[in-house]
Amino acid sequence: MLRVLLYLVPLALTIYAFIDCLNTPEDEAKHLPKIAWVFIILLFWIVGPIAWLAAGKLRNAPEGGRTPSEWHRDHRTEYVAPDDNPEFLKSLAEDNKKDESLLKSWEADLRRREEELKRQEEEKKGEKRDKKDGEE
Repeated sequence: MLRVLLYLVPLALTIYAFIDCLNTPEDEAKHLPKIAWVFIILLFWIVGPIAWLAAGKLRNAPEGGRTPSEWHRDHRTEYVAPDDNPEFLKSLAEDNKKDESLLKSWEADLRRREEELKRQEEEKKGEKRDKKDGEE
């Protein structure tokens, strides 16, 4: 079991350091370019990952929040949650007003149709009464 650990611990450390290095933005890699750190981590199994974890990366939290890759940093929006964005909240209010006006028009149309149906039923009843009166 101990022999297995002698291989698994360095392998796990290498994998962790490799992924951490890949997810680190280029400007946070210290002392060497990021690509050099990748080669050091992969070529020097035990020493490379320890060197990366000890000296290869800025470990303080950057201001304003950061994402691992350049693409995410360049495409990140200003607002994190929709309820933080005043434009989104404004669009919700506008949609709500549109929906309310549509609902009112549907209700008015429904009332008009119900009144029309009542009028037609009353006319049919009136015609039936006229026929009965005419037969008598």
